[in-house]
Amino acid sequence: MAREFSREEFYALVWSKPMTHLAKEFAISDVALHKICRKHDIPNPPLGWWAKKAAGKPVTQIPLPTSKNSAGGKVTIAAGQLGTEPELIAAARENARILASSIDAGADTPPNPIVERTAAKLRKAKPNSVTGLVSVEGAGLIKATIAPASVDRFELALGRIVAAADALGIKLVRGDKGAAFECDDETMGFSVTEGTRREKHVPTEKELAEQEAARRRRARRWNSPGSWDDDDFSLSFLRGPEWDYHPTGKLSFELENCYLLGGGPRRSFRDAKVQRLETMASDIAVGMAVLAAAKKADSLRRAEEARQREEARRRRELALRAQHVENRRAKALDKILEDVGALERLRSLVTALRTELASQPHDARVEAFLAFAERRLADRETALSASGLANRFAEKRLFGEDDDHDFRLPHYY
Repeated sequence: MAREFSREEFYALVWSKPMTHLAKEFAISDVALHKICRKHDIPNPPLGWWAKKAAGKPVTQIPLPTSKNSAGGKVTIAAGQLGTEPELIAAARENARILASSIDAGADTPPNPIVERTAAKLRKAKPNSVTGLVSVEGAGLIKATIAPASVDRFELALGRIVAAADALGIKLVRGDKGAAFECDDETMGFSVTEGTRREKHVPTEKELAEQEAARRRRARRWNSPGSWDDDDFSLSFLRGPEWDYHPTGKLSFELENCYLLGGGPRRSFRDAKVQRLETMASDIAVGMAVLAAAKKADSLRRAEEARQREEARRRRELALRAQHVENRRAKALDKILEDVGALERLRSLVTALRTELASQPHDARVEAFLAFAERRLADRETALSASGLANRFAEKRLFGEDDDHDFRLPHYY
């Protein structure tokens, strides 16, 4: 819960104990506390002042000057966060709390058209027959479900929340589905609801009389079998409602529920014994700034994870593509070596036949075979020459920029 001080009270507090001790009490860094002091023109003890005082040396307390800003002489310290937070979110919370230190929770706030329009709709709405609450929602309206008696409080609380948010650079805007707050390009939906208290229903005299009359009508129909209907076998009309619901007057401000990696910051602010929604404006405004920072951090984290997944996918694809190229080249090499072996065997055969036929008579069929073998030998020598291999590689799309020809990702990829 936010704590509010006058400048004089905060000045006395700052000079009552070291800033590091005071910062721990407020769950804020001493750097942020110094910034709040500068923002409100409140001097604080210089470095070494507390050590000199503890040693019994004379020290001088700087007097409180007249304020130069228009904060109305109030210093507001919004509620802090006890647990550890990611650096980006912690920085956003601290900066928001510094800005919120100038918010005067009790100051009059300018009218807001969205708040006024919603309040007017609530005043005209028909209460729910069970809960007694009225509800509005839709384009340009704040989603709200409250009792008619709470509309004035709703207007007061929302006016202060909107003003506090505006002090932190957070704007209330219209939306197609409802009003929302915008901060640092992040949109946050919200709603205001009122709780109800449930009590066991006690039938009134009128209800008891109606139930008795219904029993008599059923008894008469039962005496005339032709006039029975389905209601004669139901006891619901004899019981009436089981529970009565009564508005509690306790309002709740709920920021949108969004899934954030690693969990999200506080998004719910409710009336309690001490705090009331209209006095929590600074805490709610800080909460919105923190949620916006958390959403942005979540978007950045998701974008980075998506980039890493895409990079991993690209590396896997490159590895599969390189393996495809390697396999095609290996098959081409094996085929060339096979062709070279066949060429050498053919060359040996042709040489042997030439030598044999040169020294003895020969048959015409053998001559024809030798001529055929010599032509095939020449063709194979040409095919295995540098120019022949170049033609083969171009035809098969090998050993060039098109080495990955016919590459397909596996179906499971």
